Amino acid sequence: MKIDEDIRKGVIESLPEAKQIKDEQLREKVYDAWTISLSESGYRSLEEIPNSGTPETDIAKSGTQADHLRGVARIAAAMAMELKNIFKDFDVDMDEIIAGGLCHDLGKPFEYANQQRWASDPRITGKPSIRHTVYGVHVALTAGLPEKIAHIAGAHSLEGEYVQRSLAAEIIYYADHAFWGILAKAGIVDTMKTFSFKVLKAIP
Repeated sequence: MKIDEDIRKGVIESLPEAKQIKDEQLREKVYDAWTISLSESGYRSLEEIPNSGTPETDIAKSGTQADHLRGVARIAAAMAMELKNIFKDFDVDMDEIIAGGLCHDLGKPFEYANQQRWASDPRITGKPSIRHTVYGVHVALTAGLPEKIAHIAGAHSLEGEYVQRSLAAEIIYYADHAFWGILAKAGIVDTMKTFSFKVLKAIP
């Protein structure tokens, strides 16, 4: 599909951590993926998306959805680097961690943009019809991102309990949940009306 260069320029400005991705082709596809995601949803920037974990959870009192993506990427990268420093046999691709952290929520614009339509008659559409995890896989593959990054988008949340997550996806799963859980404890998010780790792990 045609890439909207104005939206893409905003994505590049919103995600400075992408510059840490050494593989230039992968980095460019991260920008393309977010440009496609925003273009398909009607949003023009990452900052326009409500800053919450899902449409059903509380919006953070400060920060933006871009801050969430950046935070998850940075937390995941810090976790991976510390484990690399401690365990000589711990091996994970840092490009995959950064790209996966920045792209784990690729489907969020679609899920947020369609809430009102789905709520009008869930008997027909379901609610949500397609969660951001599933739609994120579509966006990742459409943009030409590697399967391993699409896997992170699809497996970082509840749906990941039904597959075996990759190492990078497992790291990003914990970084994502830590981000929202810690902000809730800090009073930056009022409440966390979402699944806890215990509930997620209990699902067969």
